[in-house]
Amino acid sequence: GGMHIGRLVFSQVMDLLPLTIFRRCVTRYPDRRSCRTFSCLDQFLCMAFAQLTGRESLRDIESCLRAVPTKLYHLGIRGNVCRTTLAEANERRDWRIFADFAQALISEARALYAKDAAVADLTQTIYALDSTTIDLCLELFPWAKFRRSKAAVKLHTLIDLRGSIPTFIHITDGKVHDVNALDVLVPEPGAYYIMDRGYQDLERFHRLHLAGSFFVTRPKTTLLLRRIQSLLADKTTGVRSDWIVKANGVTTTAAYPERLRRIRFRDVETKKTLIFITNDFVLPAHVIAALYKARWQVELFFTWVKQHLHIKAFFGTSENAVKTQVWIAMSVYVLIAILRKKMDLEHLSLWQISQVLSLTCFEKTPVNSLFLRENSTPHDTQIGKQLSFLDF
Repeated sequence: GGMHIGRLVFSQVMDLLPLTIFRRCVTRYPDRRSCRTFSCLDQFLCMAFAQLTGRESLRDIESCLRAVPTKLYHLGIRGNVCRTTLAEANERRDWRIFADFAQALISEARALYAKDAAVADLTQTIYALDSTTIDLCLELFPWAKFRRSKAAVKLHTLIDLRGSIPTFIHITDGKVHDVNALDVLVPEPGAYYIMDRGYQDLERFHRLHLAGSFFVTRPKTTLLLRRIQSLLADKTTGVRSDWIVKANGVTTTAAYPERLRRIRFRDVETKKTLIFITNDFVLPAHVIAALYKARWQVELFFTWVKQHLHIKAFFGTSENAVKTQVWIAMSVYVLIAILRKKMDLEHLSLWQISQVLSLTCFEKTPVNSLFLRENSTPHDTQIGKQLSFLDF
């Protein structure tokens, strides 16, 4: 529908969802015992609403939504919402429906951001690979006696630094080591993968190298390297040394038999000296350092995830329920990225936009006017405060 006055901010945002694609994802995974009264879309909208407004638990959503059945209808939710239906849907409906849908939104977002300024003026795709651990408070059965147990999941996320769009998410048990994420990654020839030390594994790096991909990382202090040649370093850029090296341990030499490049760089701002290793011998050393620095965008993404993925209230311990909620959260994040582009809100971060949306979900203002700078009326002081402290 159009952006006409009188519709809730939440439903105006949800208007951006490509529903035909959503339906296609649903039919791909038929559910024989499907609950007629509570559709997949109802489930998606309830969870999206919870994530945008920061509801702490399903009970909270329930009371919020129960209080306003007419509002529910205006949110686009047609089914009858109660905690058990929602928890059951999270447990039972195939999480891949939501993963596939998120991937469709990701493609749309990446296309929108494709013309954006590149990192360090490179035309290649630059990815940052990182992980965050999310503690779960698992409520085993919402309808049973209230029991809590602690657990954690790890989200390994590959982010396209153009537009900060997550393109790949691998969800593991909290105890799984980072490097395992490299095994499920399909390397893209010509793309750059920026990783921190946690992902150091020379055999896996070599696999990236053979696939025609580039990696930039900081070596662990235990990695022994032997200098083969010193390249000319432009000291004015902060580069202290630029060497061609080889791995110098029995196992590491076997794992990575070819040459590597080791760059020592002093960051003027942080006054820190950093060492990088890469399999790129072409880019100037300071550009390699700049690529690594661009990783900070991932931190913002994870901060967003931790704020909006209210997994304190994960319902159901099943892998299915966990993955469902993570993928719906990704969809919401990417949807905000799409909204940001389509409404020319480039001067605001995704974080700021989601703050405004979370506080105005039930208002009937046209979305595009929510963000007009002169629209901060006195009753918006709360938003004003939040935005100023969030101005990264």
